[in-house]
Amino acid sequence: MSFNIALSGLNAAQKDLDVSSNNIANVNTVGFKESRAEFVDVYASSLLAAGKTKVGDGVITADVAQQFSQGSIQFTNNALDLAITGNGFFATVPELDSLERSYTRAGQFKLNADNFVVNSQGGHLLGFQVNPDGSSSSVSLSTAEPIRIPTESGAPTKTSEVDVRMNLPAGDSFISGAPGNFDPTDPLTYNNSTSVTIFDSLGDSHVMTYFFIKDDPSVKPNQWMMFSAVDGKVIDLEDPNGDAAADGRVGGNVSGPLLAGGGVVGARLEFNASGDFISQLPPLANGIVTVPFTNHLPNGADDTQAVKINFNLDPLGPNPNEPTQFASNFEVTSLSQDGLAVGRLTGVDIGVDGLVRATYSNGTSQPLARIAMVNFANEQGLSQVGNSSWKESLVSGEALAGEGGSGTFGTINSSALEQSNVNLTTELIDLISAQRNFQANSRAIEVDNQLNQTILQIR
Repeated sequence: MSFNIALSGLNAAQKDLDVSSNNIANVNTVGFKESRAEFVDVYASSLLAAGKTKVGDGVITADVAQQFSQGSIQFTNNALDLAITGNGFFATVPELDSLERSYTRAGQFKLNADNFVVNSQGGHLLGFQVNPDGSSSSVSLSTAEPIRIPTESGAPTKTSEVDVRMNLPAGDSFISGAPGNFDPTDPLTYNNSTSVTIFDSLGDSHVMTYFFIKDDPSVKPNQWMMFSAVDGKVIDLEDPNGDAAADGRVGGNVSGPLLAGGGVVGARLEFNASGDFISQLPPLANGIVTVPFTNHLPNGADDTQAVKINFNLDPLGPNPNEPTQFASNFEVTSLSQDGLAVGRLTGVDIGVDGLVRATYSNGTSQPLARIAMVNFANEQGLSQVGNSSWKESLVSGEALAGEGGSGTFGTINSSALEQSNVNLTTELIDLISAQRNFQANSRAIEVDNQLNQTILQIR
């Protein structure tokens, strides 16, 4: 019996050595959780046995338990390196259509050839679908999907409207001969100008310029004439009446649009004595719209494109979104348009709640998904499958999904990795202790052997 007791001690010491060695070997493994060998004594007795004099039958290994304490955080320069601070796991699947989920704390993720977020073993990171405002549409693990980061931001959008907010200098002088001598290449024929980049139906960019000319204050006080050009070529503004009448000073219908040199059709902006924008010609109902871009788009884009120039006229009175005519410099306070070029991926940002947002070269950003966080009632009941991953078991309980930073779930750190939680100093001490334990049990077997030899030699 003493042989068996000492042998069980040897086995336990060997198991302790194995566990410590494994911990030490993985001291630099990202997301690794140290194990602890847990032993119990063996005590067998029968109904009529003398319990007060019973000797134990040795030791067995009850469990090799994972210790899910927090590892230290190491910061990196890769936005797809992820670390969890607090409770939770990342969920991955080996294939796009697979339901075989694995759970890990190792956040060394990257993009594969199809732009899916994967780990080193090719496991696809799961995330929840999100609405355009970034809120999650569902936090059920059954609806989680592999996260994909597209390199392009959709199809281009042609510009249909430009929003302009500015101040026209009240003190500017009337330019003699205007607007008949207007020439976009000659800055002496207009008072001020500003430009905005617009986009055609193919996503190609064009520069749209607006020219402002102070009208003769003796004839039309507090009025400005406006003309437009696309890529340096003057373009007519729409004449809702269908008859581009000449300016009233030359002789024509003063209610019609404005003509400049060469018959270019422009528009008129009118202010009151307080500098408030009170009217525009063409009127508000039609807005100030360019004619279709025929002969302005040589690249095959839609030449029926026209752009509305929106000055946000408010007939009820002053509005901060309108142009003004004050005694100050020419100043553009807002100049925006609603077109978009094709955007190329320029960066990925991941928030502490796991929201993955992509930014593109066209100035847009788009929420793509929210990284799924998973937790279990009993983490130590998870089944180890290697590669710093675990799987659900009957002992661990069902996987509970949620968002980072909510409830009991930890937060997600982008550009960071969770290091192994192995304490190397402690493991080396445990290694020495296990070695001494092994030596002591070996000595017990040696003593038992000597006693048996002594008995066999009795005659």
